[in-house]
Amino acid sequence: MGETAVVTTDELDKYRRELTGYCYRMLGSSFEAEDAVQDTMVRAWKALDSFEGRSSLRSWLYRIATNVCLDALSAGNRRARPMDLSGPTPVAQAQLVKQPEITWLEPIPDGRVMPSAGDPAETALSRETVRLAFVAALQHLAPKQRAVLILREVLAWKASEVAELLGTSVASVNSALQRARATIAEQAPAASDAADPLDAEQQALLERYVAAFEGYDMQALTALLHEDATMSMPPFDLWLRGHDDIVGWMLGVGDVCRGSKLLPTVANGSPAFAHYHPDPEGGYSPWALIVLEVRDGKVAGMDFFLDTPRWFPLFDLPERLEA
Repeated sequence: MGETAVVTTDELDKYRRELTGYCYRMLGSSFEAEDAVQDTMVRAWKALDSFEGRSSLRSWLYRIATNVCLDALSAGNRRARPMDLSGPTPVAQAQLVKQPEITWLEPIPDGRVMPSAGDPAETALSRETVRLAFVAALQHLAPKQRAVLILREVLAWKASEVAELLGTSVASVNSALQRARATIAEQAPAASDAADPLDAEQQALLERYVAAFEGYDMQALTALLHEDATMSMPPFDLWLRGHDDIVGWMLGVGDVCRGSKLLPTVANGSPAFAHYHPDPEGGYSPWALIVLEVRDGKVAGMDFFLDTPRWFPLFDLPERLEA
């Protein structure tokens, strides 16, 4: 009997999380990644009769997932952050212009893509390569280069294994990897500190951030920000850089956030918060998912993802907070 006789849905499902991480890095969308993995599982189940065990089940699933992602990317859409599309806007000229949902790089819960246990170095690499800045840099690569870079650099596949998966030569894989590395170096995604609940210094920083934000204390908040810290608000294309413009926004249009509450979570290997806004009818209603970039003990970036009907269910966050 071939291996097809003993492959079960449970055996396929045990690869779901790592495949979701792979598809997310490829596509830059948490929802498209989930759809791609589901499509992969359906295709695999339907094609089990053709799986003869010559390759591992894992590499066979990655081959299917890669084809699903390459098909999805053939439309040419690439996900971006607001800072990938334009320069920062001075707060005096700031206008909120909404862009279509397909424009934006999306956040993803760590639990959907991170290994549940394993080698600490692998976990650290997983966190680093799922950060918003890194996934945004990946979007600048041609689809096959993207696949090569992720398989070789993130998942540590051999060049020969990637060549077999893509149906090409080792020389072609090495060439694609070289070009991909050069492009990523040009994008220069800044390093940032991963979310680490065991790091007392980071926890103290986040506690001070919550106190400053909930107290709407701009002096305390800016003390926690790098001088060149950025702030973005997808689905709007506006983004701000620097203390003056961020504070100007927070005390101007953003003043509606005074009195908000923050609930900690994690996204993209980074500290994050569910941001709840005072509700005129009492309690607090969802306002944004805030993903922080922390670098060298200070906040380097604040990404406010405002489409809470999409994000709060995905992150299993409460629909509202009571007073």
